[in-house]
Amino acid sequence: MDNLITFSITVFTGFFAITNPISNMTLFLSLTQGADEKTKLDINKRANIIAFIIVTVFVLLGKFIFELFNISIPAFKITGGILIFYIGFDMLQSKQSSVKSIKHVHIDENIAVSPLAIPILAGPGTIVTSMNFVSKVEPIQIFLVIAIFGLMSLITYFTFRLSDHIVKVVGYNVISVIGKIMGLIIAIIGTGMIVEGIKISFDL
Repeated sequence: MDNLITFSITVFTGFFAITNPISNMTLFLSLTQGADEKTKLDINKRANIIAFIIVTVFVLLGKFIFELFNISIPAFKITGGILIFYIGFDMLQSKQSSVKSIKHVHIDENIAVSPLAIPILAGPGTIVTSMNFVSKVEPIQIFLVIAIFGLMSLITYFTFRLSDHIVKVVGYNVISVIGKIMGLIIAIIGTGMIVEGIKISFDL
């Protein structure tokens, strides 16, 4: 039981850092600026549902994908760790990661799919993180990963829904600091994946 609690906390922390709902709500506000409340709500709902489906598919089919493309666990952990470290490093420097770059987007409900669901909420970093959590685990842990990402999607949904009020109360400076802290956590997670991949490769 203690192992499952520790695992759940680790998964939640990882997902919270990589999806970063506090910082991403400013992107949501900029993308939906000028839209009415109903349109914002529809975009918010669709984006989180689509992101949840995408991550769930990769969690459930991760092992099959590994076997299909002959991907080894060490190679996945090292490559995924480098990618996640890169995203975190960009966040620490107050840069918007090129993995999540956004240019001019017209306000319509298609932005729920791209760029909101992909790559902001369920981008490469999120997918790599989720697959890393289920690379060598039991079915109960796979269920926990899906359930925790579902909880994360709910948190993101309500964060986006209350984004106008949160920004007014908290301010952009505090949100920027939170983004840097999340960037540090993401970079540490990436480094941990790289170290773990090297240990498995050399059987350390």
